[in-house]
Amino acid sequence: MKRSDASAAAAFLAPDALGLLLFIALPALLALMVGFFEVDGFGNVEWAGLENFRLMAGDGLLWKSFGITLGYAALFVPLAFFAGLGLALLVSEHFPGVAVVRAALFLPNAVSLVVIGLLWQFLLTDKTGAVAKLTGLDEVSWLGDPTLALLTLVLISVWFLMGYQMLIFLGGLQDIPREYYDAATVDGGGPWQRFRHVTWPMLRPTSFFVLVTSLINAVTGLQAFDLVYVLTSGGPANSTTTVVYYAYQQAFLFGRFGYASAICALLVVALGAITGALFALTRGGRFDA
Repeated sequence: MKRSDASAAAAFLAPDALGLLLFIALPALLALMVGFFEVDGFGNVEWAGLENFRLMAGDGLLWKSFGITLGYAALFVPLAFFAGLGLALLVSEHFPGVAVVRAALFLPNAVSLVVIGLLWQFLLTDKTGAVAKLTGLDEVSWLGDPTLALLTLVLISVWFLMGYQMLIFLGGLQDIPREYYDAATVDGGGPWQRFRHVTWPMLRPTSFFVLVTSLINAVTGLQAFDLVYVLTSGGPANSTTTVVYYAYQQAFLFGRFGYASAICALLVVALGAITGALFALTRGGRFDA
């Protein structure tokens, strides 16, 4: 690369790099440092060393929140993945009104999650909510039953995010050369054969991106906090208390900012390890040698 080209590239990258440094890297480093102190939010700061990290070992509610987050991710990631892929396949072909259908499917993702939460709270109100009246399930408490609350959050999260993932998959589908499908058709391949031998292999990088971003959204995304905060506040009986919501409780309800920072540090390390393992196993979504 010529020096002038390198200088131009550096100039274009500098604003983003500065933004990442100031608003991502530096706050993350400061949050990690806070984990080694006792901070109550009122100006009292004391060195705690590794005490906050030692406390986590005996915190049963913390490990329960990790289990809830794992269950949430195990349900949300595949459901959102296949919902987004299915919708992308449905709207990939041109038909009258396809642009309107795509916009309608993406619309929930353009609305604030707080508004989404309030809307579904109204729809899922016990006995009098629209869902109860339409389904006739008056005795079902979608947000008040510990066995249903987490599943309800997962389904709302999928409904919220599937339009965004549809667009990502749609971009991947439109990048597949049409000649591949024509060749498969000439060879006698039906819809399933074309999907299996053309669409799916060519979508692997896109699928990997959707998989990783879905995992991050499930663990640390807005729906892992905002929807929980608005709809259930972690209840009933802590059945929807995700790790990020538990860290919020420790910091802003109990004034244990140092402990909350230590929890977030552990969460970031765990998420980084899982993401790194996915990159290593799939070679960044290529799945080949």
